[in-house]
Amino acid sequence: MADAERAEQLRAIYDAHRQALLRYVLRLTRGDMAFAEDVVQESLLRLWRKPELLQQCGDGVRAWLYTVARNQVIDDRRSARYARELQTDSLPERPSLDQFGPSIDKWILAEALKSLSRDHRAAVVCSYYLGQTVAEIAASEHVPEGTIKSRLHYALRALRISLQEKGVVLY
Repeated sequence: MADAERAEQLRAIYDAHRQALLRYVLRLTRGDMAFAEDVVQESLLRLWRKPELLQQCGDGVRAWLYTVARNQVIDDRRSARYARELQTDSLPERPSLDQFGPSIDKWILAEALKSLSRDHRAAVVCSYYLGQTVAEIAASEHVPEGTIKSRLHYALRALRISLQEKGVVLY
């Protein structure tokens, strides 16, 4: 059977059984939509890997999909990850947006950029802010591409040192 035929059959099975399978898995997972969608997708992927099952009647495929989905949920619930997961009805507080952080970050970065030489600063601005390629920057500056690469390398190194001196932690 050709991949195109298998894909068409799988699409038909998907259209016919997805909603019912999703409802079934949602009941098993107590409403965990993200996990239920993952289980349905994985079940259909496993069906794709077993082309001999696509030849069965619709009820046989449906029963196989339900069995595979149920087994995936059981395996997940028995896993160590699930056993260590904290189950709670109350959500923790959401962090509030920092109003001043982004402004301070921009100010610190602007100060660090000012500490670079004109050539290094131009290379960084053209590359990272304007999105130009090394070739485009080299053409506009009338220098070889290797020179631009070198300027970028040393400019980023100088920026890292400058930011570290200002107490900025870089990852």
